[in-house]
Amino acid sequence: MKRTLLGAALAAALLAAGTTAAPAAPASGEAPVTPALADTWQPPLRTQGRYVIDANGDRFKLKSANWQGAQGSWDGSGDRTDPARHHDGEKSDQLPLGLDRASLSDVLADFHALGINSIRLPFSNEMLHDQRPVPDATVAANPQLRGKTPLQAFDAVIAATTAEGFAVILNDHTNTSRWCCALDGNERWNTSQSTAQWEDDWLFLATRYKDNKRVVGADLYNEVRRTITDDANWGWGDGHDWWTATQRLGDRLLTEANPDLLVIVEGINWQGIPADGFFHWRPTLEPARTLSHTLVASNKLVYSAHFYGYTGPQHTGATGTGETHDWRYQEFSRDELFETLRRQAFFVAADTGRHYTAPVWISEFGIGADETNPQARAWFGRFVDYLIENDTDFAYWPLVGHTGHGRWKLLDYDSAGRRSGILDGDDWRAPDWRRLVTAPGLTGPVPAADVWDMLNLDHADAVQSLRTRSLGDWDRGARKGVCPDGERLIGLAHRDGRGLCTDAGAARPVDGAGGFTVVTDERHVREGDWAGGYTKLQCPRDQFMTGYSVRGQAVSAVLCAPAARPLPVTGRTVWFDRGDDRPAGEPGGEFAPGNYKGQCAVGEYAAGIAFTGAWAKGKTPDALLCRTL
Repeated sequence: MKRTLLGAALAAALLAAGTTAAPAAPASGEAPVTPALADTWQPPLRTQGRYVIDANGDRFKLKSANWQGAQGSWDGSGDRTDPARHHDGEKSDQLPLGLDRASLSDVLADFHALGINSIRLPFSNEMLHDQRPVPDATVAANPQLRGKTPLQAFDAVIAATTAEGFAVILNDHTNTSRWCCALDGNERWNTSQSTAQWEDDWLFLATRYKDNKRVVGADLYNEVRRTITDDANWGWGDGHDWWTATQRLGDRLLTEANPDLLVIVEGINWQGIPADGFFHWRPTLEPARTLSHTLVASNKLVYSAHFYGYTGPQHTGATGTGETHDWRYQEFSRDELFETLRRQAFFVAADTGRHYTAPVWISEFGIGADETNPQARAWFGRFVDYLIENDTDFAYWPLVGHTGHGRWKLLDYDSAGRRSGILDGDDWRAPDWRRLVTAPGLTGPVPAADVWDMLNLDHADAVQSLRTRSLGDWDRGARKGVCPDGERLIGLAHRDGRGLCTDAGAARPVDGAGGFTVVTDERHVREGDWAGGYTKLQCPRDQFMTGYSVRGQAVSAVLCAPAARPLPVTGRTVWFDRGDDRPAGEPGGEFAPGNYKGQCAVGEYAAGIAFTGAWAKGKTPDALLCRTL
């Protein structure tokens, strides 16, 4: 059939690879192609409040789809070479699907026709290390890829895709190259490999594509879920702690490999035993309400979640074995569905001025073109409604497939390369898809938003300032928390070492150049005794608290940073040894559940901590000195 005109950049990429494609006019019914997609946005991407923005500060809404295949398609049993042993009979050979049937140029032209601007590109860790050449038959429509390893072919796909102006987000989908997701050895990032290998593979990939600025994100792992015997958790500090693993890897990617990447963290997909009478649920992003990520570059975090109508908040989506009597999403009323979606994931973007506020990317959702269940069809329409109403970033699953092998894909190709799917014929999903990709939303410059971040010292340091990291260990043996550069400490918990940081306030005091002061005694307490009978660690004049350290529960030191201007000394003492003392509305959100918390007002800075070693007190933080900015 007719294809859309190739962009000049893609044509050059294909010429370099040894092939060209003939330009042609758009097919009837396809959206007009903008050949200069690359001109509509400027990498790298970052975040501002709940939005993803480009290098010019303009909104870049992720209108994405999943080009699956490189993560593997084998179902885990039988002969790997037998297509019947692969999901939907589509044997991918660890490559994005469709390369055996249509040229890269044709496939990418069809992506333009869909109206998307970005691609989530799943891969497996096994694929990265496979040195065997891909079978010729798997790249029959793209002979320039013959003889390449799966990773080399992956490189070529990424080069061609980004040359056409699409943003690419890499997604570590599976440890091994097989279809996800069940009890398949791919439940966690470290089920069939070590955490160290997972980190090394990500650092390798982030470095490999560092010079391609349209490779914009790292989606760290797909659908973390229970193994037969154990759950992944969020913040326990053990080897199955998804929060700790992603916090560490996110920082490593930004400091050791590529500071331009978005770091994308999906919530936990499943915990518990899926049987009536046993605890089980789909946590999604709910744990982030009280324990969110604070990266060394806090404008690089994106949260993600997956939703399918046949699953539910306590339903695995199974039929038969593993099925419970819990409701599926498609069984909810419109209001019940919307309330549930907000509670599980969409609150991240909807709640502004919180430590967890970030863009939320629904990186998987979908339904079959052959779906006839009225409940399922209604769910899809309602879900699209909710995406539009909330102006939410999205990625449909899946994008490409083979004609006659399942009907979930947006685009199918037959053995002759002829296309069918949502752009052709009477696909019932087409009206919902078209209104989703053309829906109005925020465009252009995104207004500045105050930043709130939390520090978690539950099990380890949380030194999130790059400037401070360069100084080395400023309180050896203690657990240390330091706000990201450009922020100040504004809140503290009475026990367990959690803190709250912000840049909010009309007159931000941060100095980007001066040195830090470590305070371990009362030598700087000069403007009066603001906590009589208590030990006070106070910053020098014209400095503000940016960090602190504890030993066990006891205060050890305060870290102070110089202000860019003289700071007032007028202030007050905020006590939180017997209850919370926080501003109305608790700006920043709940950052230490179960603990008393003290917090300065938005128009104040923290200048000191008070504590006592009296009996049963244990030198825990009891008061903050809050002064007017």
